Amino acid sequence: MRIWSCWAENGDRGFLTTPSAPFKEREHFLDGAATPPSKGGDALRNPVSHMLNTPGMSEHLRGIFNRKRTEKRRKELRNSGTAAEAMLWKHLQRRQILGKKFRRQEGIGPYIVDFYCPECRVIVELDGAPHFEADEQEYDAERTNYLEELGMKVIRFENRTLCEDTERVLETIKQELRGRERR
Repeated sequence: MRIWSCWAENGDRGFLTTPSAPFKEREHFLDGAATPPSKGGDALRNPVSHMLNTPGMSEHLRGIFNRKRTEKRRKELRNSGTAAEAMLWKHLQRRQILGKKFRRQEGIGPYIVDFYCPECRVIVELDGAPHFEADEQEYDAERTNYLEELGMKVIRFENRTLCEDTERVLETIKQELRGRERR
């Protein structure tokens, strides 16, 4: 992976990645934009920094969230979620946890995550039986690495853990949100 360091006009710094040669088919947010639009002065000089919303990185990195090509798959996932996803969504929707908004089946780069809090950049993933196979664990590790390079925190729970101890799962999510609140 190639890592680009980006700065926004207010001095916030973040990281974006582009896939290495074997993953060219997953080319994400560059989408043909080789250079940033002219901002004048010493503003943004990094080739991908024009994709940052202003002010800073407080909201999103343009071009990597909810791409049109994943729209159909995201909708399918929302409509055919697991019982554990439905159970957790009941607690996350409508800002019930610390007043934070969560999105369900959010597209980030080439991936679709279960739940995402854009304000704190926290991703909550629920893992069922398929995630315990060797190939899936490797894929999950690659995916987690990609998301963490973007400055996001990924927390994972087994479906069974959520069903058996919902309060502990919710408390863990609250702790992560508190630890990543913007000051």
